[in-house]
Amino acid sequence: MVHVLHPAYPILTERLLLRPVAAADAPALHRYQSLAEVCRYIPYEPRTLERVEQVLAEARSSLDEPGNIQLAVERRSDGAVVGDIILMWHSREHMAGEIGYVFDPVFAGNGYATEAARALLGLAFDQLRLHRVVARIDARNQASAAVLRRLGMRQEAYLVQNEWFKGEWTDEIDFAMLASEWSG
Repeated sequence: MVHVLHPAYPILTERLLLRPVAAADAPALHRYQSLAEVCRYIPYEPRTLERVEQVLAEARSSLDEPGNIQLAVERRSDGAVVGDIILMWHSREHMAGEIGYVFDPVFAGNGYATEAARALLGLAFDQLRLHRVVARIDARNQASAAVLRRLGMRQEAYLVQNEWFKGEWTDEIDFAMLASEWSG
C-alpha cells in the first residue's frame, strides 16, 4: 500500500485554520519561538528571526516519502497565528509517525493545542493511513501531557533520565495512539 500525504489546505476545525507555514509567518512564529519559556521543553533553543526564516524556507506541506510537514495554526476569528504543529512520518514499513506542537503562550488556556493536534491526528490516520502515532514530551511539561491525554493518547512509557537535554538529565513521557483507537 502506497502512503502519501497531499492535504487539501486549509484544514478547518471549529475555531482554527491549519495551513502550510509561509515566509510571512516568520514574525509571528519568532514572537514565541524566541522565548526561553516556550523552548524549555522542546529540542531547539530560542530562535533568532533568521533561524525561523530558514526553518520556514525548508518546510514541506506534503509528503511522498517519510519526512515531516509543518503547519501554521491560525485563529479563524481574526487570522492570528497562535502556534505551529508538525507531523513527522518516520517509517513507511512500520507506518509510524509522531506529532509535535508549539503555541504562543499569549493564547494558552484556550484549547487551541488540543484542537490543532486532533486535526493533525486526522491527517496521520485518515489521510496518510499510519498505523501508530506517538508524541514524546519532557516529563516536566504537564500542560503538554494534558493535551495528549485529552486527545485520547495512551501513556506508554516514563523514561527516567534517558536523555541529556539542555545541560541536564531529563525524564521523558511517551504517548501513543493506534489507528484502531482513533475515533476522529
